[in-house]
Amino acid sequence: MQYSMIIPTLNEADNIEACLLALQSIRPQCEVIVVDGGSFDNTLQIARLLADKVLSSDKGRAKQMNIGAKQAMGEMLIFLHADTFLPANALTLIGQTCETWGRFDIQLQGKSYGLSVVSALMNIRSRLTSIATGDQVIFVHRQLFDSIDGYPDIALMEDISLSAQLKKITPPICLREKVISSGRRWEKFGVFKTILLMWGCRLRYFFGESPDVLSTLYSRGQFWKQS
Repeated sequence: MQYSMIIPTLNEADNIEACLLALQSIRPQCEVIVVDGGSFDNTLQIARLLADKVLSSDKGRAKQMNIGAKQAMGEMLIFLHADTFLPANALTLIGQTCETWGRFDIQLQGKSYGLSVVSALMNIRSRLTSIATGDQVIFVHRQLFDSIDGYPDIALMEDISLSAQLKKITPPICLREKVISSGRRWEKFGVFKTILLMWGCRLRYFFGESPDVLSTLYSRGQFWKQS
């Protein structure tokens, strides 16, 4: 098996069926692994019908993805969010261009017109910094992933931290083909406020703030106070 798709979930019953149905055509070349962090909806029941492996884990996206990676058979690990869809030729693109790590460009989908601007800025920023976010579907060769011990087991910013470690070894392949991802978290607090929220959290993380604190603040839509 050359590819393994690893999908962390937590109460994703509204999204997981569509996500997994979109992957059925590539299952002969790519095993599909769902790692659930304790859902209390019917995420697991849906996943068991459509995935090659369904695993259980303690809550925590980094923890879940690492567990999936340990159980994966593929040489190339692809980390997909349950509300994100790959381009039809994703495996071909990865296979033709990447022996290390990389990510796709992203198009956020939703009701707000501002999401197209956010998408473009995310893609530009990623190219300039060589930092990828989980929404952009990070893929990484198993040997390279194992060499840095996978995702750091932190509550937030695990994708930023992983990218920072990987780019010290080699820059990412930045594929211009777009994944389509839900803009739900951007619309939850409003696009402009979410931009400030995410950049505020990243700035505080850069200056040493605990990911546990940032995760709590992020869930509240706040980054400027801890009360």
